[in-house]
Parts: sequence; structure tokens; C-alpha cells
Amino acid sequence: MTKIEKVLYTGKTHTTGGRDGAARSDDGELDIKLSPPGSTRAGTNPEQLFAAGWSACFIGAIGLAAGKHKVKLPTDLSVDAEVDLGTTDGAYFLQARLNVRLPGLDAELARTLVEEAHQTCPYSKATRGNIAVELNIV
Repeated sequence: MTKIEKVLYTGKTHTTGGRDGAARSDDGELDIKLSPPGSTRAGTNPEQLFAAGWSACFIGAIGLAAGKHKVKLPTDLSVDAEVDLGTTDGAYFLQARLNVRLPGLDAELARTLVEEAHQTCPYSKATRGNIAVELNIV
């Protein structure tokens, strides 16, 4: 396990009620209702929140890789993250797909940037070896 030498930021939330509750950040910028996946009730779910955080972080990591290679990224770069909640033998698990769009970039260069981003992104590091992850360039 890697120990952080210097903390750059700490995200803080207060959550009540679990999947049927609410979450609010300490600065008030995040203030959401929570609901179970597939529910018709108002609110988002933890899998959607995880997908949003991971995809945003992953775009930042692609930017770092592009800077290293002196590549200008397309303005319409996007990542569609899909996080599945499922069961195996009665136990709950996650798996994920990151579908990356890098329009106008050579396929080999795009693959290089995505692979490097996957090594850099803290979300990717946190999931490595813990859940199945597919990286797709679409």
C-alpha cells in the first residue's frame, strides 16, 4: 500500500440514509438525493457518482499524458464511464468500462494516451486488481 506523503485535497461529505438518503459536501457544492439503481425515485446512486468522478479524473490523466507527448487534445474529448453493480455467489461486486473518445487522433497514439492515463489516474489505481476494468477507444 502506498502512503501519501503530501495531501493535496480532501473531499468531505456527510451522507444519511444510505441508498435512500442524501449526501452533502462540507462546502455545500454537492447536495444530492440518493436512490437505489433502477429506482424511479428522485436522486442518483453511488455507481453514477463513482462513474462521474472516475471519468473526470481520467480526462485529467489523459491531459497529463498528452502534455508528456506534446500532443494537443481534441476539444470534444470525452469519457463515458459505465459502472456495473452485480453479484457473484451472493456477494456484491463492481466492474467498469471506460469508453474514451479522442476524435482526430491516430488510433495508436490514442491507445498510448489512454494506457498512460490508466497508470496515472488515482481512480484507476484504486480499482486496479480489485475489479474488472475495460478500456475502450470509441
